[in-house]
Amino acid sequence: MPRPEVLDRIKEAEQEADDIVAEAEEDREETIAAARQEADEIREQARKEAESAAQQRLEDALEEIAAEREELIEQGENARQQLEQQAAGREDEVVEYVTDLFEEAVHAQT
Repeated sequence: MPRPEVLDRIKEAEQEADDIVAEAEEDREETIAAARQEADEIREQARKEAESAAQQRLEDALEEIAAEREELIEQGENARQQLEQQAAGREDEVVEYVTDLFEEAVHAQT
């Protein structure tokens, strides 16, 4: 093979190699960009899921607090009713006691 042809083939091979390298670099950049995009999407999805989970935990806690509040109110209402019943059962006794004290006070003055 003559020397100019060999030189041309070497130049063609070098050009092909440069083209392959350039294409590989372009593919690499596209792959990196796609990976970054996917990572951003994954981060955003994770953020949304974390936010949703936090919101659900907050709602669950508020429901639990409301239920505990209702239970405490019911317990307080029951205790109040018991005290009222106890007091009502002792009204006659208290009236009699106060009347006796009043009568003693009146007799003590006379």
